[in-house]
Amino acid sequence: MNRSEGVYIISVAARLLNLHPQTLRKYERAGFITPARTIGMLRLYSAEDIARLRLIKYLVEDLGLNLAGVQFVLNLASGLVALDQLLSTARNDREAHQRAQAAVGELLEELGLRQRHPSG
Repeated sequence: MNRSEGVYIISVAARLLNLHPQTLRKYERAGFITPARTIGMLRLYSAEDIARLRLIKYLVEDLGLNLAGVQFVLNLASGLVALDQLLSTARNDREAHQRAQAAVGELLEELGLRQRHPSG
């Protein structure tokens, strides 16, 4: 099974996560997940969606983040994943190394740890 292939309907996903289906709908409206849809428009959650929802649940319930905080963490995590992929190819590639360095700068700016450049 492909991790991004939707297989769980909302009631099953909610049960797996111990969340109310309305909470899953709220996270979808917030843009945190985009479950696949059947022809009849039923939501189908993939293993990848379930993993992302577990992270969101942890951020909200255990760390006490609000939705804006969750969005910030998800964006940061996405940037780190992209950076990790860049770094894995940058060893002997100067251009990839420069892209990775720029990505680090953007993440630091997002965290407020580096001043934005006047042109950016």
